[in-house]
Amino acid sequence: MPRPIRTLAAAAAALALVSACNSASTTGSSGTPDAAAGAYYRGVTDDSIKVGGIVSMTSAGGYSKKDTDLGAKARYLRANAEGGVNGRKIDYLGAEDDGQDPARNMAAARKLVQQDKVFAVAPMSSVTFSGADFLEQEKVPTFGWGTLPSFCGPRYLYGFNGCLVPSPGGTLNQTWPEGIAQLLGGARGKSVAIIANDSDAGKFGIRTFRQGFASAGFTVSYAKASVPATAVPSDWSAYVKDVLAGSDGKAPDAVVSVMQTPNNIGLFTALKRAGYKGLLSDPTDYDPGLLTQDATRQALDGVHVLIQFEPFESTSPAMAQFKADIKAASGGRDVPLSMHMLTGYMSAEAV
Repeated sequence: MPRPIRTLAAAAAALALVSACNSASTTGSSGTPDAAAGAYYRGVTDDSIKVGGIVSMTSAGGYSKKDTDLGAKARYLRANAEGGVNGRKIDYLGAEDDGQDPARNMAAARKLVQQDKVFAVAPMSSVTFSGADFLEQEKVPTFGWGTLPSFCGPRYLYGFNGCLVPSPGGTLNQTWPEGIAQLLGGARGKSVAIIANDSDAGKFGIRTFRQGFASAGFTVSYAKASVPATAVPSDWSAYVKDVLAGSDGKAPDAVVSVMQTPNNIGLFTALKRAGYKGLLSDPTDYDPGLLTQDATRQALDGVHVLIQFEPFESTSPAMAQFKADIKAASGGRDVPLSMHMLTGYMSAEAV
């Protein structure tokens, strides 16, 4: 029997704490003086470094990335247990919930800097990043999942996994197109349909992956950010019809969804009910907990998920350490692991 969820691993990410902080912000006398640079660092004292996060704990569509906060907390707790960073303990304030709303994302960024006076923001995980320009202007090191152009280029904003959606002319990451080409026995003569939410992240994703799959040799038969971002459709029939019709009336060899879990469950279920037998893939549903429910297990059966870190099945010392850290942060309880835990954990790595 095939595995319910298969992974296309982008990289086996190293899980090792960087021993020194990145570029700091100069903010007058609110921090600790750096004798060499003659500067003061916001959020840094002789014995602590203040850090906060911005995470979509809630959303209008019911999707939650709350596990991102636990992942970051787990990494900070271990760092502190090992003596902190250069002798300073990390004072993690937890993550602000932006609700996947641009106004709340900006408000969260301003609160963390102006009220909480953090040195860094890590993790930042949302489909919107309206606070990016403000954090860059304030020279606040910010680390998150590089799924938005804001993580591509600015001096103080970093994707723990690099830049996934570069501006036009930037270097594309071809892991996903090349992985799917390998699964299909090559891209020549094969077509792919790409669908996303009507959001900033969805539009950037469509632009990037349309180019990436075309560059890999695929015919892109459909590529639209057409699904509402604020609510999961109750009827997927129109989307399924458009995706399967493509540009020539022929069903694509692969359907790639650049959406979040509730949308993927609905779309994949509807495609399977319509008789679609091609390859299905997305970058967000690597979550063993989804397989505990019959409906989600059936929807994700056979789906290939792109990930940017080691899979939980890995027996490497680094993955064993991650699992131990999560258990410690959960009060000794065994909790279901999720991709969002790892994105928070990896974001905290960089501080």
